[in-house]
Amino acid sequence: MRSGGRTDSWAPAGGGDERQKKALLAEGVGATRTARRWRSGWPGGLLPKAPRSMRLAWRNLCHDRLRFIVTIVGVAFSVFLMIFQGSLLFGFIKAASRVIDVSDGEIWISARGVPCFECSTPLPSRFREIAMGTPGVTAVQRIAAGSAVWQKPSGMRQIVYVVGAEPGVGGDFPLPYLNGAGGAVEVEAVLVDRSNAAMLEAAARGVEGEINRRKARVNHVIDGFGSFIGYPYLFTNYWDAVSYLELGPEEAQFLVVQAAPGYDLKGLQRDLQVRLPEVRVWRREEFSRRAQVYWIVQTGAGSALMTAALLGFIVGLVIVSQTIYATTMENLEEFATLKALGASRRYIQGVVPSQALISGLLGSTIGTAITIPMVEIIRGSVAWVRMPWWLPLVITCASLLMCAMASVVSVRKAVAVEPARVFRA
Repeated sequence: MRSGGRTDSWAPAGGGDERQKKALLAEGVGATRTARRWRSGWPGGLLPKAPRSMRLAWRNLCHDRLRFIVTIVGVAFSVFLMIFQGSLLFGFIKAASRVIDVSDGEIWISARGVPCFECSTPLPSRFREIAMGTPGVTAVQRIAAGSAVWQKPSGMRQIVYVVGAEPGVGGDFPLPYLNGAGGAVEVEAVLVDRSNAAMLEAAARGVEGEINRRKARVNHVIDGFGSFIGYPYLFTNYWDAVSYLELGPEEAQFLVVQAAPGYDLKGLQRDLQVRLPEVRVWRREEFSRRAQVYWIVQTGAGSALMTAALLGFIVGLVIVSQTIYATTMENLEEFATLKALGASRRYIQGVVPSQALISGLLGSTIGTAITIPMVEIIRGSVAWVRMPWWLPLVITCASLLMCAMASVVSVRKAVAVEPARVFRA
């Protein structure tokens, strides 16, 4: 038979001869299976439509269910790995600035050289009066913070990080209020995060212990302030924190400044810096970002998490692309059969990416569905793990992109395969 000036014994002409089609379908079990999935209906020289290539892609995948399941499992594991590592990194970043972010003050004042909330030195009491006298300032609250020793009810001891603030520092800032929602604060009382309560033997309200040999009592067990620095936070009021940490009268590690509504914050920051040249004046967002950068870049824990997240992302993408590529290469006989039946290059170029995207979408969905409950389970022991709503979407899009890229590489093999290959022994 002639085709383009050349005799090809295996390629039917444009419209196709019924006897030639039957002869081709009789050659090999693989050809018969592919023809059945292609569902006869010779296109008569017309290009097949996109939905039809999608249907064939789905039937190809479902035909070898074991291989399809292996592909989905590979993609799902990769997505799980990337989302979980991303949740660890994101949670660590947010935890690094959690105490700063929940304050209402627009400006923070610290000693020079302080990189984060957990690394601080005391400020003289006169700095508060100077800040209060600056135009545009409506209130200045003090925060005392530092390491101490918590003696448990059993007599065992545990290093803790005591944080004490004045009322008004922030509605979401943890303080041992008498009524639990603002107003007067309870003396010799502390708040404990639920994730650290068992470690401190303070799982119930009213449990008594000692901080640096001074009496303390658990006021409430709170959520959302789990420690990421290796030892728990204990929150109390400012005056008790000064006593527990044995600071000087009126001393504080931080001053939280509240500005008048509508006042220029950058201008107020400059004015405070001029009046207090011995300290560092931050806007809240600046100090929050500085703390995050410090813990992620300048500490071993943050660097390890960032490296693990990056490696998890790379490994996940490699697994996805390799899985999709291997799946396509194992289907070369099927694509040879399609070409023998007269399928165009464009049709095959539509089938291969469709298979990749179907596998990627199903695997990403399953991986995300597994990750969500796993993150909640892990939060029972690692309270600062957070999975933002946008993270699964970003990882899914990245996975689908890698599936598409892998299919682009493999589709060249599928298009270049010889139709005669399907008739070889």
